[in-house]
Amino acid sequence: MFGKGFNNDLYIKKQSEHITKRIHEFGGKLYLEFGGKLFDDYHASRVLPGFVPDAKIQMLRNIASDVEVVIVICADDIEKSKIRSDIGISYDADVLRLIDTFRDLDLFVGSVVISKYARQPAADAFKKRMEQLGVKVYLHYTIAGYPSNIPLIVSDEGYGKNEYIETTRSLVVLTAPGPGSGKMATCLSQLYHDHKRGIRAGYAKYETFPVWNLPLKHPVNLAYEAATADLNDVNMIDPFHLDAYGQTTINYNRDVEIFPVLNTMFEKIMGESPYKSPTDMGVNMAGYGIIDDEVVRDASKAEIIRRYYNALCQQIQGNAEEEQVYKLQLLMNQAEVTIEDRKVIGLAKKRAEETGNPAAAIELPNGKCLTGKTSALLGASSALLLNALKELAGIDDEVELISPTIIGPIQELKVNFLGNANPRLHTDEVLVALSICAATDERAKRAMEQLQNLKGSEVHSSVILSHVDKNVFRKLGVNLTCEPVYQTKKLYHK
Repeated sequence: MFGKGFNNDLYIKKQSEHITKRIHEFGGKLYLEFGGKLFDDYHASRVLPGFVPDAKIQMLRNIASDVEVVIVICADDIEKSKIRSDIGISYDADVLRLIDTFRDLDLFVGSVVISKYARQPAADAFKKRMEQLGVKVYLHYTIAGYPSNIPLIVSDEGYGKNEYIETTRSLVVLTAPGPGSGKMATCLSQLYHDHKRGIRAGYAKYETFPVWNLPLKHPVNLAYEAATADLNDVNMIDPFHLDAYGQTTINYNRDVEIFPVLNTMFEKIMGESPYKSPTDMGVNMAGYGIIDDEVVRDASKAEIIRRYYNALCQQIQGNAEEEQVYKLQLLMNQAEVTIEDRKVIGLAKKRAEETGNPAAAIELPNGKCLTGKTSALLGASSALLLNALKELAGIDDEVELISPTIIGPIQELKVNFLGNANPRLHTDEVLVALSICAATDERAKRAMEQLQNLKGSEVHSSVILSHVDKNVFRKLGVNLTCEPVYQTKKLYHK
């Protein structure tokens, strides 16, 4: 398993200092576009062991008195009820979740912006609901010819038509439920309005990946391409930075492609552009937090394999194209890894072949590997979970943590009253049963206490798991992959 490769405290310190410096460079006002996840950044924590998933939020809390959050959501995404695939809720519902989360962390949310507004009925209903909840809402409109028609965009008929966002803090953080929400356009619109009002302000972008001061083919940057394979993002050397400074830095295709347009917009709005390259626009200090390059390389290679298996399963489910899988195969070749490098894959497949039923394997944080098989009482994942907890608690493998007399009534409830065809207990049901046993059984109690020590484990299943089992492993902090096959040949799978 991986050791610590990243110093989170050093990263937060350097990041806070760098952003504060950038604010002062622009005269005390900065619009900071946050790309990727502002919190719960588990991709970063997987490829940079030691990175805390909420590190960016910790950084903002260091300068909380200067921070104002503006959340941007696209009107089309509201109209289409677009869903966040990672947490399964709509973008408009996620805005509410984000506001609650920021407030719980004592970060000020100033307003919500609805971008690409064109009187969509769902967007109007969302605006009304937000205002009833006491949240300020601003409307930004679709601009014909965006982003190429710069004379129109940078005019009173372009950005000038957008409602001006009233802000009160020196650092305005722009975030969104997902990509394509219009954060950058919102920042540039604000610069246009501020300039007309004689207010000095600047723009910067906070994108953790790719890491600009790591080599192009460093596994950390390859893992970012793997994570965005569905968007077809491609890492590349920033040609503008190389031309301006003679220095090789890494960016990605969309920022490089849009930079000439942005540069012209800056010149039209501010008189001259403050930046010579896309890299100049960034404020990311993640590369300076790496303290063990070998650990980070190994963790990133493991992530690429996980992304490959995830794409295989998504393809079977109709949610990924063949080209996405091909790209991930190419990235695995570039990173010089194969599926054999993920130990649990071979162990799970071997156990499945031996038993003729679905099986699963786990590699614990201490390096110990275990398997779980399907039985009349438990699914393979449930058996694996109990085996892992027994191992961590030092309990003999032959010990029954949950008596069949407890499992039996649960199975009867599932099949005879709740209409389930499968009587075997899922992982969530096993944990509930184990927690009940823990009230009177010391060994079950010891096993329950080990749940927190599963974090960082690697698991592979010989079949695609149910949403319930996937969710349990995710909540436990376990990295899961599955073979791209279903347990049955049915066409419909819950």
